[in-house]
Amino acid sequence: MGQAEWVTVPISTRDVEGPIFFSQEEWDTVEAATARIIPTDHHPGAREAKVVRFIDRMLAGTQFVFPAADGIGWLRMEGREEQAWQERIALRQSLYSSGVKELDDIAVDRFGQRFVGLEGDQQDAVLETISGRPKPTPFSFDAPDDDGLGGAPAGNQPVNEDFLDFFPLLVLNTRQGFYADPVYGGNENRIGWAVIGFDGPPTLKSTMDGSYTTKKYMLPDAEWPYERHPEVLRYRRP
Repeated sequence: MGQAEWVTVPISTRDVEGPIFFSQEEWDTVEAATARIIPTDHHPGAREAKVVRFIDRMLAGTQFVFPAADGIGWLRMEGREEQAWQERIALRQSLYSSGVKELDDIAVDRFGQRFVGLEGDQQDAVLETISGRPKPTPFSFDAPDDDGLGGAPAGNQPVNEDFLDFFPLLVLNTRQGFYADPVYGGNENRIGWAVIGFDGPPTLKSTMDGSYTTKKYMLPDAEWPYERHPEVLRYRRP
């Protein structure tokens, strides 16, 4: 049965105030960690964008996987599709549960209190420990040598998050929650889009029915030298 025939359940990621999957302590810890990954400065950060809610709803089960095309409600999966997603989500649930515990264990061991009670630089030190890498330096187009995902070269964002460890998964999900459509629970008040100067679609439906377009962001006469791109040439036979 195709998605067009799936039942739509009239629920929203915002129906519940607070956690569905996380305990309140886990919620607070994840929120604090995401706020160090995309901190609040002269722009709002992950905390204001409610990234933690995006992550919580992602982990809550299969009810918030596929939004309905009109942006109202979510498609209910059944059978093999649901089973496959349950398995994927169960792995992520396990990674987050153990990862959040490890954050607190490191924080208590090094600084004598849980992660949420630490100062920002102390939280950064805990994240450095769990990632096994130093805190990334400010981004520069001249030297983009780190994408912050704990090992992947710059620009090589993972295609499949099912094979990530806790910290790179947390970084990726923080980015997703900051920039994804608000229907998924994050990007509160379209904060992530505003930070990068993107107006975004007014509704998810407008991306499906063709009423929203991104043409104004495109350069009509621009050309991409596809044939000479290194990633293309790499797979060419001599």
